[in-house]
Amino acid sequence: MDLRGEGGAAARFAVEVADTPETRSRGLMFRESMPRSAGMLFIFDPPREVAFWMKNTPLPLDLIFFDEAGQVIRVSQGVPFSEDRIPSGGVVRAVLEVNEGLMQAYGLGVGAEARHPAFAQGDPAWPC
Repeated sequence: MDLRGEGGAAARFAVEVADTPETRSRGLMFRESMPRSAGMLFIFDPPREVAFWMKNTPLPLDLIFFDEAGQVIRVSQGVPFSEDRIPSGGVVRAVLEVNEGLMQAYGLGVGAEARHPAFAQGDPAWPC
């Protein structure tokens, strides 16, 4: 999965896809490490408002919420083991979880665009 933002900011992540109720429910729970260039992409079909929590997740994470076109609408931080809800803030097609701080380190934020087959239908912000 590729992300690009303003001013040439870009990042590439090797993602595991969570696109079933079972894989989305498990997510990254119980994992104690993840390579810097890795992540988990949660895909929702149909798109909808969602909320995440970090119960049983020891990794501090960035949660990146994407609209149907693959544009970032929100970036939030996930605190390990927290049961506080992290809402999407709108209807989303996907959520990407990566190691905490990477979005800032890469200079990416709201408005960045994703390239991934999950955003291929319709009018993607950045076509594959």
